[in-house]
Order: sequence, then structure tokens, then C-alpha cells
Amino acid sequence: MSTTVHVVQMLADIRNPAPADPTNGSKGADLLLSYAKWGALIACAVAAVVSGGLMGIGHLSNRPDSAEKGKRSLVWSLGGVIVTACAIPVVNTVFGAAA
Repeated sequence: MSTTVHVVQMLADIRNPAPADPTNGSKGADLLLSYAKWGALIACAVAAVVSGGLMGIGHLSNRPDSAEKGKRSLVWSLGGVIVTACAIPVVNTVFGAAA
């Protein structure tokens, strides 16, 4: 029984350090995150424009499979924009809390 009490006392003595910024105030991480953010938004915008063109070409050339692919691509590109737009405040909150 004394071994159990000893283990519990050792676990109780573990300290909980305060959060620290792993980048040590470097602006490089912020720069990489901003490039990734804008790159993702630009990629989603390009995908939305291309999928709209694919829908138009599919309908005009009587290719329903192309039009269907364009519709799915448009939905997924808009979903990507929503995920990226929701991820931006989450990342800002996490990095703001570490500072």
C-alpha cells in the first residue's frame, strides 16, 4: 500500500508549466501561416471558377457527366472556403493565447 501512496504523491508533485511561444516571437511562423491561408483561399476561388466553366461546357456540349463533375467541384470548393474561413479565427485564437 505504501507503494501506491508513493506513486500518487509523485504524480501530485508534477508541476504544470505556463504556455510558452515555441517560435520565440519570430515572425516567420506568422508569415508561413498567412501564405498558407491566402494560398488556400486562392486555390478554392480558382476551383470555383473552373467548376463553373466545366458546368457551362458540359451543358453546352451535351455532356451531362462533365456538368455533374462541375457541380460537385463547385460544392467542394465552397466547402473548402468555409473550412478555411473557419480555421483562420481558430489559428489566430490559438496563436494569440500563446503570446
